[in-house]
Amino acid sequence: MARVSAIKYRETVWSKLYPGNQHTVHCLRPAVLGTESSLELALSQRQRTVWRIDGGAGTDEHFRWLLNRGYHIMAKGKSNFRAKALALQAKRWDAYDDYELAEVPPPVNYGHPVRVFLKRCLKKGQWHHSYYLSTLTLPSKKHFMDYYHQRGGAEVEQFHQDKQGLDLATRRKYRFATQQGFILLTDLSHNLLADFHHHALVGSRIESFGLQRIIRYLFNIPGRLIFDGSQLKCVELLTLNQFSNDLVFCLKKFISGR
Repeated sequence: MARVSAIKYRETVWSKLYPGNQHTVHCLRPAVLGTESSLELALSQRQRTVWRIDGGAGTDEHFRWLLNRGYHIMAKGKSNFRAKALALQAKRWDAYDDYELAEVPPPVNYGHPVRVFLKRCLKKGQWHHSYYLSTLTLPSKKHFMDYYHQRGGAEVEQFHQDKQGLDLATRRKYRFATQQGFILLTDLSHNLLADFHHHALVGSRIESFGLQRIIRYLFNIPGRLIFDGSQLKCVELLTLNQFSNDLVFCLKKFISGR
């Protein structure tokens, strides 16, 4: 399964189900084009968009393609052999935490200004190298690496939350098309909950709640809805629940914002 996420708003922008033998390198372009279509990204907007890519899709062909479409990149290169070769060109290594960083000239012409960084870690007495490309302007090499590692938020905010909160890991369909439909329904549920979190929970005591805790601790509070005809007039919640007052505050905020 391939997915594009907007971390700030916890939204799923685009997702698609692939066979288990599909390699990441073949999923990047459909993901980019699908995101462009979903968000209707004009060239001026693409020039303010950064793709953070792990090594599975980190080929020169993909980098050139993204840059020619106007995007910025913060990406890991796919080839470990190239990383070792580039390490021989490094003139200065700076230590950060348990790894060291260096900057070297780009190994090929990407058609756009690109900075290349090397990372090496000492494991069992041997250096392990990787390289990264970026078109951004940041204060230091450490800032580049921190920015790259922030891409991991999608795994926490979405994949893990969907597996635990929406039972994505346990609900399996035998037919591929049926599973695709289930993924789309999961995305819809995820984005509705993300919208609720952004407009209701932000600024409250329970702002830190993810999807799993929203479903388990908030949406399971016993109560009743009071209608006047088809219009909702009142929401009564069990006051003994520890989150009742917090949820009332959030619901008032959510409704007033609509």
